[in-house]
Amino acid sequence: MQDALEIVIFAVVCVAAVAAVATLFARPGGYDHIGRGGLSLDRDVAPRRDPAPAVNAAERDAEIRQMLAARNARRVARGEAPLDVEAELGNLTRPAADPGIREEVRALVQARNARRIARGEPPLDVDAEVERRLRDLAG
Repeated sequence: MQDALEIVIFAVVCVAAVAAVATLFARPGGYDHIGRGGLSLDRDVAPRRDPAPAVNAAERDAEIRQMLAARNARRVARGEAPLDVEAELGNLTRPAADPGIREEVRALVQARNARRIARGEPPLDVDAEVERRLRDLAG
């Protein structure tokens, strides 16, 4: 009985060694990808072009509305006045204006203001008009 156990163990080890060598040479480079994944810092993996997944704007706005409504509920529970959810949503989702565009709009408003003054009309509030035009540009 002892002789049979030694033969079985030896045979299993030999078969496993042959299978390991066969898989090593059967597919060269098969073990090169072990340990690589989405969180690894490998240089071989090409970076994704868009790191943020595409988000549906309506879904995003609905989630932001839910968070703002919850914040309003906490404000009311503390005895504070609630805020306008839609106005806050507009402020949060409005894209920031590029400084160059902001300066161009300011120059445009100042030129328009100078023409208004030359015609004898009351001047515009430049800062408020710049913000209004940037809101109109943002959509």
